[in-house]
Amino acid sequence: MKTQVAIIGAGPSGLLLGQLLQRQGIDNVILERKSGEYVLGRIRAGVLEQGMVDLLREAGVDKRMDAEGEIHDGVELAFDNRRVRIDLAKLTGGKTVMVYGQTEVTRDLMEAREVIGGTTIYEADNVQPHDLETDSPYITYEKDGETHRLECDYVAGCDGFHGIARKSIPQDRIKGFEKVYPFGWLGLLSDTPPVSEELIYASHERGFALCSMRSQTRSRYYIQVGLDEKVEDWSDERFWEELKRRIPGDVAEKLVTGPSIEKSIAPLRSFVVEPMQYGRLFLVGDAAHIVPPTGAKGLNLAASDVNTLYRLMVKVYQEGRTDLISRYSQTCLKRIWKAERFSWWMTSMLHRFSEEDDFMTRMQQAELDYVTSSEAGLTTIAENYVGLPYESLE
Repeated sequence: MKTQVAIIGAGPSGLLLGQLLQRQGIDNVILERKSGEYVLGRIRAGVLEQGMVDLLREAGVDKRMDAEGEIHDGVELAFDNRRVRIDLAKLTGGKTVMVYGQTEVTRDLMEAREVIGGTTIYEADNVQPHDLETDSPYITYEKDGETHRLECDYVAGCDGFHGIARKSIPQDRIKGFEKVYPFGWLGLLSDTPPVSEELIYASHERGFALCSMRSQTRSRYYIQVGLDEKVEDWSDERFWEELKRRIPGDVAEKLVTGPSIEKSIAPLRSFVVEPMQYGRLFLVGDAAHIVPPTGAKGLNLAASDVNTLYRLMVKVYQEGRTDLISRYSQTCLKRIWKAERFSWWMTSMLHRFSEEDDFMTRMQQAELDYVTSSEAGLTTIAENYVGLPYESLE
């Protein structure tokens, strides 16, 4: 089999890239090691930046998002039993975010790919790229007990942090930057109405908490927990009680509790690999970078990588601009490092790093007090939260 762009990974970034390329007449095949049902079962992010929303519109998958998604023009910080609203729209000249789940985005993209006739090969085992530094790279994979070969011009590695794409680059050709945080997030999903119309990020002496949502009938809540905690030790009742302790009293009183649909603990890390390109392989999203979820940037950063690679491929195939290929990594990394900084800063400001009332704790309190009482401080959060502008290739 032969194609122009081989995409490894059928998560939202691989599907979005495939859809955008297909609409421009650029042939692509997506290889995914799991089943479609498994991919849809992943429960992840739900806050979409304006740039990602615009990209989904360009891909023609905005109908259900516009009908079911919720536009948020504000977000709240809570600390010292106080609530401070950050007016995103007012502070950024009208920019907003869209609350629409990653599962829904993935489903919409899967359906659109089926309609447009794109090829996705699920349950492809032992995917392995070859000859990436030549003009004729190819990928081998196993399916139904047989080995197959996919020839292509370029490879997009959209297969996540643990995927094969980054591992296909020789170690001496890339450099990794990493920070692992000394805690994780315990997340609970429930079919209950959200406690607030807008997201609430809460800093508390017992640890961080986040009140989020997927819709008016489905809520997502998180609390900071130690790395040694196990999800099976957390009954729903224990989770709800701990959440109530960490959020302002007036919010806790309104909290509607219920049985969990899903509960899991995710570790927090910051990670970036440079460069994001090796020969004809381009790394996209989590394959190249991870952010702690405090800034709602993970899926959105993957979308900005997709935007850069999509526009690059259009330039290459429609204008012959192969000279732009070498700019992919530096273009992506400009925006990635700014998002890494914001996510690290929000994480550092809102989480509990020590049991003691120490210097770090006082610095956090002073920082929260400053940024929430200063127009400049609030604007900094708002600009980053709605998403910085996409970088141009030239």
